[in-house]
Amino acid sequence: MATKTRTAPKKKEPAAVETSLSIEEQTKAFLSKGGSIEQVNTGVSGQQSMSGPRHIDLGNSRPRNS
Repeated sequence: MATKTRTAPKKKEPAAVETSLSIEEQTKAFLSKGGSIEQVNTGVSGQQSMSGPRHIDLGNSRPRNS
Protein backbone atom coordinates (compact mmCIF):
# COMPACT_ATOMS: atom_id res chain seq x y z
CA MET A 1 0.00 0.00 0.00
CA ALA A 2 1.48 3.31 -1.09
CA THR A 3 1.46 6.17 1.34
CA LYS A 4 0.69 9.68 0.22
CA THR A 5 3.39 12.21 0.82
CA ARG A 6 2.38 15.68 1.89
CA THR A 7 3.75 18.58 -0.05
CA ALA A 8 4.72 21.76 1.71
CA PRO A 9 1.88 24.27 1.84
CA LYS A 10 2.11 27.15 -0.59
CA LYS A 11 3.52 30.35 0.82
CA LYS A 12 1.06 33.18 1.28
CA GLU A 13 1.35 36.15 -1.00
CA PRO A 14 2.76 39.28 0.67
CA ALA A 15 0.18 41.55 2.25
CA ALA A 16 -1.14 44.44 0.18
CA VAL A 17 0.34 46.82 2.75
CA GLU A 18 3.81 46.16 1.31
CA THR A 19 2.58 47.20 -2.11
CA SER A 20 0.92 50.32 -0.74
CA LEU A 21 4.10 51.26 1.09
CA SER A 22 6.23 50.80 -2.02
CA ILE A 23 3.81 52.94 -4.06
CA GLU A 24 3.98 55.64 -1.40
CA GLU A 25 7.80 55.57 -1.47
CA GLN A 26 7.85 55.74 -5.27
CA THR A 27 5.41 58.66 -5.22
CA LYS A 28 7.55 60.57 -2.73
CA ALA A 29 10.65 59.96 -4.85
CA PHE A 30 8.81 61.13 -7.98
CA LEU A 31 7.59 64.33 -6.31
CA SER A 32 11.01 65.07 -4.78
CA LYS A 33 12.54 65.00 -8.29
CA GLY A 34 10.14 67.71 -9.44
CA GLY A 35 7.36 65.52 -10.80
CA SER A 36 3.75 66.60 -10.47
CA ILE A 37 0.48 64.73 -10.11
CA GLU A 38 -2.50 65.68 -12.22
CA GLN A 39 -5.95 65.16 -10.72
CA VAL A 40 -8.21 63.35 -13.20
CA ASN A 41 -11.98 63.31 -12.90
CA THR A 42 -13.74 60.03 -12.23
CA GLY A 43 -14.78 58.23 -15.41
CA VAL A 44 -12.10 59.83 -17.60
CA SER A 45 -9.68 57.50 -19.34
CA GLY A 46 -6.30 58.28 -20.82
CA GLN A 47 -6.54 55.42 -23.30
CA GLN A 48 -6.98 56.29 -26.95
CA SER A 49 -9.73 54.37 -28.71
CA MET A 50 -8.18 52.36 -31.52
CA SER A 51 -11.47 51.43 -33.16
CA GLY A 52 -14.10 53.64 -34.66
CA PRO A 53 -17.69 53.83 -33.49
CA ARG A 54 -19.68 50.63 -33.75
CA HIS A 55 -23.10 50.82 -35.32
CA ILE A 56 -25.18 47.83 -34.35
CA ASP A 57 -28.52 47.10 -35.99
CA LEU A 58 -30.53 44.64 -33.95
CA GLY A 59 -33.33 44.44 -36.48
CA ASN A 60 -33.92 41.87 -39.19
CA SER A 61 -30.89 41.80 -41.51
CA ARG A 62 -32.91 40.77 -44.58
CA PRO A 63 -34.86 43.40 -46.53
CA ARG A 64 -38.62 43.06 -46.39
CA ASN A 65 -40.44 41.93 -49.52
CA SER A 66 -43.92 43.47 -49.67
